Parts: sequence; structure tokens; C-alpha cells
Amino acid sequence: MTLPDAATAMAAGVVVIGRNEGERLMACLQALRAQPRPVIYVDSGSSDGSLERARPLCDAVLPLDPAQPFSAARARNEGTALLRQRHPDLRQVQFIDGDCLMQPTWLNAAEAALDADPKLAIVIGHLQEMKPEASVYNRLCALEWQSPAGLIENFGALGGIMMVKLAVFEQLGGFRPEVIAGEDSEFGVRVGEAGLQVRKLDVAMARHDADIHRFSQWWTRSVRAGHAIGQRAFLHGDGPLRDCARERRSTWVWGVGLPLFVLLTAWPTYGLSLLLLGGYGLLGWRIFRFRRGRGDSAADAWLYTRFNLLAKLANGRGLLRFQWNRLRGRFRIIEYK
Repeated sequence: MTLPDAATAMAAGVVVIGRNEGERLMACLQALRAQPRPVIYVDSGSSDGSLERARPLCDAVLPLDPAQPFSAARARNEGTALLRQRHPDLRQVQFIDGDCLMQPTWLNAAEAALDADPKLAIVIGHLQEMKPEASVYNRLCALEWQSPAGLIENFGALGGIMMVKLAVFEQLGGFRPEVIAGEDSEFGVRVGEAGLQVRKLDVAMARHDADIHRFSQWWTRSVRAGHAIGQRAFLHGDGPLRDCARERRSTWVWGVGLPLFVLLTAWPTYGLSLLLLGGYGLLGWRIFRFRRGRGDSAADAWLYTRFNLLAKLANGRGLLRFQWNRLRGRFRIIEYK
């Protein structure tokens, strides 16, 4: 890749992570070539030839050692270390996944925003789903990506596609490799606890290809989200920002406690305990009203509500899985595609 000379050197480098992304990775790297920045591609054990195909499109390709567990956190950390080693004058790092296309105006806007505000540590922008019509699960992702611009205080809205000041990233120790889901949000919490800010700019950042076409993929993704809730709350739920404390309580109630209680008491109560399932109807009405207030159509709000209620059960399974993993002291990524 041809980089700009020192007189026009950019503030940020880019770390791309992926595994078996195929043509989507090629499109991601080609889009970055139109906005010359140093690019490191970090590969987590691909078997589709991604490493070889990526080499001509990057500054460097970094295959992760399979002797250690793969995770997005580990990939981004190791990619950043290599980027820093090769380009020590960079001030910022942009993270992006190999199934995304960076939008043309984003890098300049993000660099300028971080340079202009010493309190600002991370910026994100609008993320759009490429093919929301391809499946109901892609449509759900499109709804999930929607959030207003401005300061971010609920770090669940912070995804892995972000630009970060390198000085902050290094001072905070980067991502925690043992956080196998929600590592981006967990890092955001530490940024907030350090007295720094995270902001969503009103700028198109990237287009994302969820490529989820089966219920089993969506279910596993929701289990993964429950694991993230449990781990984030374990790490920061008692801290000043109370990260995921409310989400964990909700998951224990709706995803574990209530369904288990109804199941165990259905026989001795002659089925009367089944009436408690009406609580899900009330919860669904609250979710529906919230999404309508966010500007969703009635159809989209109803779609989001149905799957959000079902996700409570998957989240509950993920929360239990986190507790088991914590007891064993072993955390491995949960893959859904």
C-alpha cells in the first residue's frame, strides 16, 4: 500500500480483524485503499485463503498464534502493537471488522474530532446494515445499530468499530483478552471511569454485513450477548458507572428466574403459575412503546419486540454460561457464523 509522505501524514492507522471473511474482507481492504492509511490485518485462523489474498492490500498481515485462544480483544491488541511498532508517530487507531466497509468521510472526521477535544478518547459514527432485506435477523441488526449522535454514557451502544486515541488505549492496557464478548463496551467503561468521553458523531462510519440467515445463528449471538452482560457486570457492576447491573438483574428475572419458577410450579399449582407468563406481555408492551418512541415503524417495533422477548431466554443461558466459565477460569469465544 502506498502511504502519504510525512508532510501529509495521517493521524490514524487501521487494524482490521477477521476470520474466513472471504470476499467481504477483500471489499473491506479495497475500500481502505481509497483512503490511504497504514493498515494491519489480523487473522484468527482462517482456512479460506484470507491471509494470502490480504497481503497485497495491507501494510502487514498478522496471523494469530493458534496456541492461545482466539478473541476479538486479543486480535485488536496484537494488531495495535504491530501498528505502533511500524508507525510510532500515529496518534489514533481505527478498529474495523473484516465484514464491514469504511465510509469515505469517516476517517477524516474522526481524526479531526479526536484531535480537537482533549477529553474525547473514542469516537464512533453511524453503522448501517448492508442487506437488511436479506433476512429477518439482518433486519434486527439494522434496528440494533440505530442510536442518536452525542455523548455515550451507556457503553452497550459502543461497538468494536471505533477510533481510539492510542495514548489512552495504551494507558488503559487495551482490551481485556479474557472478555470474549462485549470487550469493546468493557473498554468504554474503563474510559468513562478514567474521566474521559466517548462520542457518537453524526457521520456515516461503516456498512456492516451481518450475514445471519438461520435462527440458530441469531440464538447463539443472543447467548453471546448474555455472556457479555454477565462478564461486564462482574467486572464493573459494582463500580461508579454500575455497568450492566440493571441488564444483569433483568436477565436473571426474565431469562432465568421467571421461566424456571413457572416450569417448576406448573404441576403443583395445577397450571396457575402459567399466568405469570403474562408478565412477558407487559414487558413486550414497554419495549414496543420504547421503539415507537425511537421512530421505528409499527412493523419494525413489533419485530424488535418479539425477538427481544425471545432473546431474554438466550441471554439467560449466556449469563449461566458466564458463571460456569468464571468458575472454571476458562473463556473461549462464542461463534455464531
